[in-house]
Amino acid sequence: MVVHDIVTAIVTGTLPEKALLPIEAELSVHFGVSRTVIREAIRSIEEKGMITVVRKSGTTVRHRDHWNLLDPVVLQVMLENDATLGVLDDLAIVRSSLEGAMAAATAQRRTPDEIAELEAALDAMGATVDDVEKFADADGDFHAAVMSFSHIPLAEGITKTLYSRARQSARFTRNATRAAFEATLEEHERVLDAIRDGDREHAEAAMRYHILEAWERRRPPTERKP
Repeated sequence: MVVHDIVTAIVTGTLPEKALLPIEAELSVHFGVSRTVIREAIRSIEEKGMITVVRKSGTTVRHRDHWNLLDPVVLQVMLENDATLGVLDDLAIVRSSLEGAMAAATAQRRTPDEIAELEAALDAMGATVDDVEKFADADGDFHAAVMSFSHIPLAEGITKTLYSRARQSARFTRNATRAAFEATLEEHERVLDAIRDGDREHAEAAMRYHILEAWERRRPPTERKP
């Protein structure tokens, strides 16, 4: 709770860059927890790159460039305070780039068994277009298989972190309609066709297109960030 609240204050600008955090005793009283808890919380936030602790000088907020944006708490708080959906927009761009590259690698390296698994995942999607939760699970299984077969673990790990946090946002998962699911299914078919054909270029393009288009279908109308 302490970590979440302080991180929120930093992300929202309540505690802006170079701001000095209250001393340990004041934070202890404010949150109603022991100084030990405060010290552990401060240490955790420092590890996220959001603050600098200097003995006898105090604890100051660092510039956003230093934050670990892939840290689960930092990413969660950013999504919670994403008024313009700029974070989700950026997430779609990053996902499309990484998953596009992984789809291209899978197209180059695919085996008959892997093609069969992707086909099974696609069949599961087709069989669940009327079930929101099951379709989402089948959709996730297809993406997970493509990523796994690419053998690019770093890209896979980053993408899974981003996707798992985004799915916790109601604004990311909205517009769960049959029409949207059918469009998603068609886009996955194009990805699979390119992978099956060993066409790196079209596999990457199809995956990039799908992720960006799927987000546009779900995206609530808000003013775009500059």
